[in-house]
Amino acid sequence: MTIEKIIEIPGDYGSGGGQILRTALGLATLTGKACRITNIRAKRKNPGLREQHLQAVNALAKLCDAKVEGNKIGSREVVFEPGKIQEKPINIRIGTAGSVGLVLQALLIPAIKHNLYLRIEGGGTYGKWAPPVSYISSVIGYFLRKISCIIDIRIEREGFYPKGGAIVEVKTRTEKPTALIAIEKGKLLEIGGVSVASEYLKKARVAERQASTASQLLKEKFKIEPKVKYSYSKSVCPGSGLQLYAKTENSILGANSFGERGKRSEVIGKEAAEQLIWEYENGTVDSHASDQLIPYLGIAGGKIKTSKITEHCKTNIYVTEKFLPVKFFVKDNIIEARKI
Repeated sequence: MTIEKIIEIPGDYGSGGGQILRTALGLATLTGKACRITNIRAKRKNPGLREQHLQAVNALAKLCDAKVEGNKIGSREVVFEPGKIQEKPINIRIGTAGSVGLVLQALLIPAIKHNLYLRIEGGGTYGKWAPPVSYISSVIGYFLRKISCIIDIRIEREGFYPKGGAIVEVKTRTEKPTALIAIEKGKLLEIGGVSVASEYLKKARVAERQASTASQLLKEKFKIEPKVKYSYSKSVCPGSGLQLYAKTENSILGANSFGERGKRSEVIGKEAAEQLIWEYENGTVDSHASDQLIPYLGIAGGKIKTSKITEHCKTNIYVTEKFLPVKFFVKDNIIEARKI
C-alpha cells in the first residue's frame, strides 16, 4: 500500500503493548488519517497481534471501509488507511477469551462523533490486564456522558477465561463534544458495583461472597452502605468478577478484581475494595480511567486529576498528539489538554 502522508507509530514506544494499536487505529478511524504501526506489542511475551487485537482492527476497518495490511494473528506491523465512517451495525466475533473491554477501547473512540451499534460474540467480560465490560459501562461511560456521548451497554452473557463466550451489545449516540473537567471530587454520593459469577458457581455463593466482603470493607471505610448487586450468568465456563465504583458530586472512580483457579471469593472482594479505597484517596479519576480518557481529552479538551500517571497514560498522550492538534500538560497528577 503506497500512501503519500502516513503517521508512523512505533509500537514499542512507552508501555509497548496493545493499547498503542487500539488508540492509534481508533484515532485514525475518527480523523481519516492513515497510519503505520510497527513493532506491535514488542514488549510483550507473545508479540504481534492476538485475537482481540485482530478483531479490533477488523471491526474498525469495517466501520470506515479501510484498506488494511497486516491484519493477521502474529503480525507485528499494520498499515491502516481509513475511508469514511459508516453508521451501520457491526458484528464482531472473538474466537478466544480475549477481552471484550479492550476491543471496545478502540471502537468507542469514533463514537465521540458518530453513533454506533455493535454486537460482540465471544471473548471475556473479565480478565487479566483488561478493563471489565462493566467498568467501561459504569466508569468510562460516566465520563463520556459528561462530554455528550451516551453509551448503552447490555451484557447478555458474561465471558470468562479460558473459553470466553460473552455476548455484548453496545449502542452509542453523540452530540457535539464538550470539555471534560474532573479536578475536585466533591462529596461522596454513592458506593456500588456488580458482582457476577457463572451459574456453575451458584452453590458456592461466589457472587454473594465477593459482594459481601467488598461491602463490609467499604462500609467500614466510608461509613455508608454500599450498593453492590450480585448475579449469575449462563456462561460457557466457570468464572467470576467484581466491579466497584465510588460516585462523587463531580466524578466516579472504579476498581475491580476477577476469579482465578484457587482464588477465594473473599480475596477478590478484598482486592477490589482496597484498590477502590486507594484510588479514592489519591485522585478524582482512577489510574485506569485516566489513560483511557486521553483520546477523548484530546478531542474535547479539558483537564482531570488522576491518582497516578501510568506508563499507559504517557503512551496514550504520545499517540494522541500524533493525530490531533493538541498538547498535553502533566503536573501534580493533573492532565490538561490544550488545543494548538
